[in-house]
Amino acid sequence: MSKTDWRFPRQYRLLTAKDFNNVFQQPVKQGDRCLTLLACVNSKSHARLGMAVPKRQLKRAVDRNRIKRLIRESFRKHQAQLQGLDVVVLVRHGIVKLDNETVFRALDKHWDLLSKKCANLLSS
Repeated sequence: MSKTDWRFPRQYRLLTAKDFNNVFQQPVKQGDRCLTLLACVNSKSHARLGMAVPKRQLKRAVDRNRIKRLIRESFRKHQAQLQGLDVVVLVRHGIVKLDNETVFRALDKHWDLLSKKCANLLSS
């Protein structure tokens, strides 16, 4: 794999407040006690990711960075099934107690369920 395959370029990120607001307006929701995923259809041919990992929920920078790395990596692996969606991942305090494998499994489950929920939106 080339180096560029491991990056998370700007085109795959939600960057502006407008991008985030579009997702928050009428989202398709999927979540549990530690994570909430919100999604909406975008006009692009690829998926884009936004994250909300607040200091209020995760006090230590090392915890915030670990969770963001896990979310980005999981998103990278599931991009193909999320094509045409903008996704925002909201993190809650309880996630800091989970190990990396548990977070990955939870994200895998949420990506699958979210893509199934959004399938009918993408087809129309």
